[in-house]
Amino acid sequence: MLASHVVVTHSLKIPLAELQFRTSRSGGPGGQNVNKLETRVELLFDVAHSPCIPENLRQRLLSNLSFKLSSLGVLRVVVQDSRSQWKNKQLAIERLAVLLKSALKVRKKRISTKPTRTAREGRLRMKKVRGETKRLRKVILE
Repeated sequence: MLASHVVVTHSLKIPLAELQFRTSRSGGPGGQNVNKLETRVELLFDVAHSPCIPENLRQRLLSNLSFKLSSLGVLRVVVQDSRSQWKNKQLAIERLAVLLKSALKVRKKRISTKPTRTAREGRLRMKKVRGETKRLRKVILE
């Protein structure tokens, strides 16, 4: 790792010192490697109390990532894709950056629309046709 910080956007850079890594034994295939080495990486980042995040961005992150944050406001990214701990750390950092970048995007407000008059009339016309078809299928008993 040559960089001393994670670049999320041009205005938001997170120092690596604010990231906390925990390692554990990974599951899945790998033979003795799995039983001996701790290759699973858990990256923890305290979104709620990080000094490098401006307050306006912090509020957006907290609301958009609320389902991924712990009760203390800590974001957790777990990676166990590779057999290498170093590679898993790199992947965790990349996933953190992607997650934060997508959470910072301002979503467009949805404008509710109504069906056009032609669409409504067409729908009613098709309902009448379907009803007529069903009516013609009936067996008339006398």
